[in-house]
Amino acid sequence: MAPLPPNVHVSNHPCLRAKLSQLRAKSVSARDVKSLIHELSVIVACEAFATAIAAVDGPKGETPLGFDFTTTTVQPNTMCIVPILRSGLGMVEGVQTILPNPVPVHHLGMYREPSTLDPVEYYNNLPHHIPEDPSSASNASSLAILVDPVIATGGTCAAAIQTLREWGAKRIIVLGIVAAEDGLQRVAAEWPEGTEIWLAGVDKELTQTGMLKPGLGDVGDRLFLTIGK
Repeated sequence: MAPLPPNVHVSNHPCLRAKLSQLRAKSVSARDVKSLIHELSVIVACEAFATAIAAVDGPKGETPLGFDFTTTTVQPNTMCIVPILRSGLGMVEGVQTILPNPVPVHHLGMYREPSTLDPVEYYNNLPHHIPEDPSSASNASSLAILVDPVIATGGTCAAAIQTLREWGAKRIIVLGIVAAEDGLQRVAAEWPEGTEIWLAGVDKELTQTGMLKPGLGDVGDRLFLTIGK
């Protein structure tokens, strides 16, 4: 494997590696695919947020025994989760499990054009806010958490990063399950100073149709029982 860019982090967690191996199996049911993606998302998010999010003092609280204590909250204050439809939906709950407070969930719908494998955006519900004056206030989140289980050619994820950057996000964390080596290089180079990528594993090869080898198959089809559509 070629050296990974400095903004790419691949977990060595033994439980994560074992669960990724389980998810690769064709025999896994849709119910277990959903559970495994949730569990993998929790672990990847936990590792990513350990460095991407800071703990800060919050307001005073009181324990059940009447003792005062200083609460802990996290920064940045404005975060959002952005799943790439469809398969990114499978990771949202896992990310929400780790975050101590609810955050907005925005959606990006993208697909790869079959003949060129180029990304095509068909849905975007990011709050429209882009100001003409860059110095004026905007509604963009300081940290956008982009979730996409599989990064293959990298075109879709790179396009999503560009969309979030134009929207006004100050930083982006990409959380995924597995990526192809070449696609990962493409994503990492899209906005290296503002993006960190966190993954459970990396595969070396892509098929001629743009699927990872050995990969996970089509995660959206496996999650939503649409294999063979």
